[in-house]
Amino acid sequence: MTKEDIPNETFKSKDLNGVQELDKIPEMLNVGMVGHIDHGKTTLLSKITGKFTDTHSEELKRGITIKLGYADTILEKNGKKRYVSFIDCPGHEMLMATMLSGAALIDAAILIIAANEGIKPQTKEHLTALQAKKVNKIIIIQNKIDLVTKEQAQTNYKQIKDFVKNTIAQDAPIIPVSAQQDINIDKIKDLLMEIAIPKRDTKSPAEFLIARSFDINKPGTKIENLHGGVLAGILKKGTIKIGDEIEIKPGITKKVANQFTYHPVKTKITSIFRGKYPISEATPGGSLAFETELDNPLTKTDSLSGNIASKPGSLPEITESLKIKYDLFDEILGETENKKIEDLKPSELIMLSINTTTTVGKIEKMTKDEIQLSLKIPAIPIVGDSVGLARNINGHWRLIGFGEIL
Repeated sequence: MTKEDIPNETFKSKDLNGVQELDKIPEMLNVGMVGHIDHGKTTLLSKITGKFTDTHSEELKRGITIKLGYADTILEKNGKKRYVSFIDCPGHEMLMATMLSGAALIDAAILIIAANEGIKPQTKEHLTALQAKKVNKIIIIQNKIDLVTKEQAQTNYKQIKDFVKNTIAQDAPIIPVSAQQDINIDKIKDLLMEIAIPKRDTKSPAEFLIARSFDINKPGTKIENLHGGVLAGILKKGTIKIGDEIEIKPGITKKVANQFTYHPVKTKITSIFRGKYPISEATPGGSLAFETELDNPLTKTDSLSGNIASKPGSLPEITESLKIKYDLFDEILGETENKKIEDLKPSELIMLSINTTTTVGKIEKMTKDEIQLSLKIPAIPIVGDSVGLARNINGHWRLIGFGEIL
């Protein structure tokens, strides 16, 4: 969800007809769009939803997805409706941390592979990232079939089958598609309607993963028309309703004597939107935007992205030390040549992707399958949460394994 999704006028609406409309659509699915750069993720998503997610000015200029993009649509088949939120994850190698943040928000994934280019380094890296984040509901799109011959498409299809053999995507359907020519778009929608909806936990304390935050007020807005700061992301568990007080951790940073400290902040929810629909209470499933009572400088330019929000006192204390049970891959992903992954070393710096936040940790203690790290940016240690591990190789952060918080 981008700032452009939530114009100032949207939050002026007091009409809650959207609640009644969404009440008729109990099924909600979060789907990630993943794959190598320029293989057609954003174009395909625009064909499915009617929305182009690259709204960030630099993205439009460079033609790639830099930040997480969001789009929502309502699909229907045989009289059944399903609300689907899509998260467009960057395909560029330098943006792997952002892709991992996106993977933390999804129930299922669409993996796009261009028929004219085939399996690329980030194709491999993104598939393994889905495995690291335990996303096993996958649809594979063989895109750009209009750019190859029938024989080339068949060869590419066999390459994809070999590529996914013995992976979490081994049994995933492979759909030949031309996003530009609108070929087989309906088939994708049909498959999205067939994916089993995960069981949602609405009883536990809320965990809202903040992926974006912004100021929706335009320059020159009169004081009486100002809106509070907006938080956008995914509700992982629990419920949040209008009027609820929430606590945001790690919160805001303050610099004193060249030292950064983190301070949780509390605020109230003043309105909630699921896509374009105003609702009074949020449950897990679908992207969400919360207007709060926060001053806008606290939320502008994604300053609170990577935080977690919940009812006050529900989240663990902020920590600068983390213990992880981990497992390394056999080979380095995202490289043109296969290279064996070396064991972790004491004092090594490792990039950690935890939910929608990214931090760097220094290994202080280690055993065969556990490491204790001191963190440069503190984290919220929710036991059992998955963690992506990346190592700096030739100036690029490469995914080398995954684990879970102990």
